Amino acid sequence: MAIILVVDDEVGIRELLSEILIDEGYDVRLAENAAAARRIRGELRPDLVLLDIWMPDTDGISLLKEWHAGGHLNMPVVMMSGHGTIDTAVEATRFGAFDFLEKPIALQKLLSTVQKALKHDAPLQRPPLTLEAFARSAFVREFKRRLEQAAAKSPLLLLKGATGGMAEICARTLQPPRAPWLDLSGVASALTQEMLEKLNGGILFVPDLAALGKMQQMNLAFAVDRLEKLNLQLFAATATPLSTLAEAGWDAKLIHRLGEVWLGLPSLCGHADELPEIAGLLLSNFVERGEVPARRFSTGALNALRTLPWNPPSEACWNQLYALVRNLGLTSLEEEISAEDVARVAPGEGEAAPEQGALLPLFELPLREARDAFEKLYFEHHLRLEGGNMTRLAERSGLERTHLYRKLKQLDVRLAKRHEE
Repeated sequence: MAIILVVDDEVGIRELLSEILIDEGYDVRLAENAAAARRIRGELRPDLVLLDIWMPDTDGISLLKEWHAGGHLNMPVVMMSGHGTIDTAVEATRFGAFDFLEKPIALQKLLSTVQKALKHDAPLQRPPLTLEAFARSAFVREFKRRLEQAAAKSPLLLLKGATGGMAEICARTLQPPRAPWLDLSGVASALTQEMLEKLNGGILFVPDLAALGKMQQMNLAFAVDRLEKLNLQLFAATATPLSTLAEAGWDAKLIHRLGEVWLGLPSLCGHADELPEIAGLLLSNFVERGEVPARRFSTGALNALRTLPWNPPSEACWNQLYALVRNLGLTSLEEEISAEDVARVAPGEGEAAPEQGALLPLFELPLREARDAFEKLYFEHHLRLEGGNMTRLAERSGLERTHLYRKLKQLDVRLAKRHEE
C-alpha cells in the first residue's frame, strides 16, 4: 500500500484529501506545516508527497529546494496552491517537483495525478547533498555566502582542510542544475580540449590534491589554463599544505594558481547545539544514496554527538564528523543508532584526558625534547583515530608518505599490526 504524505496548513483540505485517498486504498499521513513534513518524511519515507506552496513556517517551494539540496527527493512531489502561477509551477519543476495541482483540486485531476506519480517509471534523480541543506545553521549560511561570492569572481577555488565527501558537498553547492560535472581524480588519461569543451558551464572537481598522480597533475594544469575561456569552475580540496605539495615535485606555477583564492570550512567548535541537525542530514543522505542501511539517530545518540569534544579548531573536524556519521551508519546493528553506538566509535573525554595531562610535563623540557615528545603524542593519537591507516594519517598531518614514515621511525612510533590502507 502506497504511503502518501499530504502537507497543507488548512485542516479542511488535509481532511478532504485524506478521505478521498483513503477511499482509494492509500495509506495517508498528514502534516500541517514544514516541520511536521520533515519529521514524517524522515521517519516513513513516503511514496508520494502532496505539498502545499503557501504555509506559515516554511513555504512549499523552500521545503522542496531543501529536500532537493539534501539529496532527499527519492519520492515524487506534487505541489498544490490556490494562488499558483505558471512561474511558480516552472520553478517547482526545476527543483524536482513531479507536477502541479491548482486549488480547488478536481477529484479526477487529483486521482489521475497521484496514479501517474506513483507509476512513474523513470528513475528519480537523487540530487547530491549541498550546503543548502544546512541553511538553518547561521555559520554554514555565512560560509555558503562566502563560497558563492568567491565563485562569482574566480573560476578557481581551493578548499583547505576538508577533503573527500565534505569537499564534494561544498563543490556541489556551486553546480547549476543539470550542469556537467567531472571529478579529475578519476581521469587516468590525458585531458583534451574537446573533452573540456563538452563540459562548458560545468564543474571540475578535485577531492584531494595530494592523491593526484603525475598525469592527473598535468590534467589539472591543462584545465586551469582554460577555465575562463571554456566557462568552467574548478573546485579543488586539500588537507596537505601547498608547500608540502611543492616539495613533492608539483609545478610551482600550478601551486601558485591553486593558492590564489581559498576558503576553509568554519570550525564546529562553539556550535554544539547545531551538530545534531547537521549529523542527521549527513546520515539521511548516506541512507538515501544507499551507502548505509536504513538508520536514524536516537535522542540519546544526538545528545552524545552534541557533547563530543570537537577539539580541532579547524576544518578537519568536518571530515571527522562526516566519517563518524558514516561509520555509525555502517556499524550500528539496530535501525536506531544509540548513545552507546556513538560512545563505541567516538573518542570520549576519558580517553582524551590522559593525553591532555601528558602535555603538562613537556613545559619543563628543553624545546627540542618537548617538540619531539609532543609530535610522538600527536602521531600516536591520530594513528588510533584513523585505525592505523597511513594514507589518512598522511592527509591529516599534511606530510608526504615517505617523510611521514621517516618521522614515525625517528620518534619511535610503533607501527606493528597496523594497516596500510
